[in-house]
Amino acid sequence: MPASPPPSRTATDLLRASPLAALEARILLAHALGWRRTELITRGDEPLDEAQVAVYRSLEARRAAGEPIAQIVGAREFYGLEFEVTPHVLIPRPETELLVETALAAIAPLTRPRVLDLGTGSGAIAIAIASARPDARVWALDRSPEALAVATRNAVRLVGERRPGGAIELLQSDWYAALDPALSFDVIVSNPPYIASGDPHLGVGDLRFEPRGALTDEADGLSAIRAIVVGAGAFMAPGGQLWLEHGYDQAAAVRALIAAQGFADVRSLGDLAGIERASGGIAPGAVDGEMATA
Repeated sequence: MPASPPPSRTATDLLRASPLAALEARILLAHALGWRRTELITRGDEPLDEAQVAVYRSLEARRAAGEPIAQIVGAREFYGLEFEVTPHVLIPRPETELLVETALAAIAPLTRPRVLDLGTGSGAIAIAIASARPDARVWALDRSPEALAVATRNAVRLVGERRPGGAIELLQSDWYAALDPALSFDVIVSNPPYIASGDPHLGVGDLRFEPRGALTDEADGLSAIRAIVVGAGAFMAPGGQLWLEHGYDQAAAVRALIAAQGFADVRSLGDLAGIERASGGIAPGAVDGEMATA
């Protein structure tokens, strides 16, 4: 007797049998099939061929081994935009949206503001700001050519190489090193490597798959922040603002570093969980506590 054909499987069958969390399984199955997630319901009982099942099983196995969902599907949403993600860049995280919101508030009263994003990675912060403020001039710097390639593709796809009234300038640079010294910025923002070299979190979860150089300074977790804070004065417009993301237990240390450079109104901001996630201040030269207009 000829062998019986393998039993057909459906999307519903695969989801029910998956060892993954339900949301993760749905994301991966929709990606494997090229379906919208709503189609997992409306087409859930359609038989799938073996090739489709095999693609999903492969993705499922990668996630079960710990690989981040964002790297498997190659994308992550941030500030309402979908960014390409590769192993060369950090995965954009919701808590970093605080930096975007803070920068946008800082430049709200300004015309054609200038913004600098140091260590841009995927370009998430810079591109989110540029998308919300088409008149802004935004510079996005990273020392990694691989990261800059990702940021460039994201910038072209999400905001275009040129925008009415402004542009995103992408530049390979170790912090400020490659910047024109004549430039000055109304806001400087950064999500630098701030995890200490011996922190056990580097060996667990998604962090195992992300670029180590974007996570840790291989020192005390503050050396990159020190370099940014010390170098900021040469590139700040009078009354400009500096804002940095940092670790949950670093707020006091970062405030002290910023205050030591003569910044005023130095403070920390909490994320949605109430954790002090970003710290910053106003550069010397502010008028009545506000940034000078561009």
